Amino acid sequence: MKNEKALVWFRRDLRDHDHAALAAALQTARQVHCVFVFDRAILDALPSPRDRRVEFIHGAVTELAVALQARGGSLHIRHGDARQEIPRLAEQLAIDTVFVNRDYEPSAKARDAAVQAALAERGIAWRDFKDQVIFDHDEVLTLAGKPFSVFTPYKNAWRKRLSDGDLATWSCPAEQRLAGADVSPQPQLADLGFQPTGLAMLGITPGMSGAQQLWESFRTGALPRYSSLRDFPAVRGVSYLSVHLRFGTISIRQLVREALAAGADAWLNELIWRDFYFMILDHFPHAVDRSFKPEYDAIRWDDWPAGLAAWQQGQTGYPLVDAAMRQLNHSGWMHNRLRMVTASFLCKDLGIDWRLGERYFAEQLNDFDLSANNGGWQWAASSGCDAQPWFRIFNPVTQSEKFDPEGRFIRRYLPELQAVPNKFIHAPWQMGRLEQEALGVVIGRDYPAPLVDHASARLRTLDRYAVVKKAP
Repeated sequence: MKNEKALVWFRRDLRDHDHAALAAALQTARQVHCVFVFDRAILDALPSPRDRRVEFIHGAVTELAVALQARGGSLHIRHGDARQEIPRLAEQLAIDTVFVNRDYEPSAKARDAAVQAALAERGIAWRDFKDQVIFDHDEVLTLAGKPFSVFTPYKNAWRKRLSDGDLATWSCPAEQRLAGADVSPQPQLADLGFQPTGLAMLGITPGMSGAQQLWESFRTGALPRYSSLRDFPAVRGVSYLSVHLRFGTISIRQLVREALAAGADAWLNELIWRDFYFMILDHFPHAVDRSFKPEYDAIRWDDWPAGLAAWQQGQTGYPLVDAAMRQLNHSGWMHNRLRMVTASFLCKDLGIDWRLGERYFAEQLNDFDLSANNGGWQWAASSGCDAQPWFRIFNPVTQSEKFDPEGRFIRRYLPELQAVPNKFIHAPWQMGRLEQEALGVVIGRDYPAPLVDHASARLRTLDRYAVVKKAP
């Protein structure tokens, strides 16, 4: 064991077990301090003081601090600019090495480079580890040694490379090496400039305990039937673990191990998609604000603020789209099938730039992750990593008929359509005026008329995308 003091900087890895940086620090240092920074550079960029993610992080950090105390240690909690707070704390504690788990977003890379440089000026070392993905950097490449740009060949290479060592649990024992209590109290939400959002009323429990509850519910419930249930938003067919994966309150290695043990290939594929999008962001940072496929930047989108607002508010006149958007606005979560439907509708029915939709999801989603959000939106806009032709356009009515056949999900979020019979629930404008009057659901009065005609919008989209077809 080295005679050194370590500082473990927690970021999007808010757990005290199967944690690469923490385990490495405990194995190599005589004393290990832990820190979390409520980073003003991130918090100040949020659009509202009622941000569910901040409340989730606050709860997860509270639970992490308690868990570390139970091990005989503590969690230093700071509120400021991480670029300044980490070097300052490391110097105060006479730290020899700062341990972190890697992040792959361009802004996070820039932050880490700045912190690493500031530490180096003080003679403090920096060690980073792979923790939030199974493979990163150049671990999965094509035979030509290039990053993949299509999912299926990446998935095949990912699975071929996978070994037991990639899924091994990072053991975090040796509690006696954790440094003792920190005198600084944890700031309350109000101290951070934020307000409670009612996570408990939404059924969301932050932290490791919340992740474990959801995992056990999914493992013993929907996991064996995931492939047949996953596309139906009215049933509990998915894990709801995305926010916990986003903030690292559960280990990706554990979930991959469990998926393999259960033979749950369909769910494992979703976890591989997550790795894939991290890889894309890591290798192709231009995709953050430009099309992954550069020729798609030639597309000219419509400037339609009223159409964007109607989509955001769930007032497009297409029930499945509107129910999905209202679910997002109410809870900060949206079913994956509906993320595809609503994104396709914005880009290919309304003709609005995918970046505006991506930005709105980034503001609303509890599980917002730049890599997955950007990847999903570019997939819907056909400008990203998609092997399908650009002229794939989701029909919002047939998607509704297929994946919410009885309108159960629609009625949950569109109470104004409660009385509409199944025959018309997916396209209520097809009801006759007398039937609308009798049901108390007059289109244009009680529920919006469709913003666009899908068939006509499809033709306009084909014209809009013709510039891509003509590209050399």
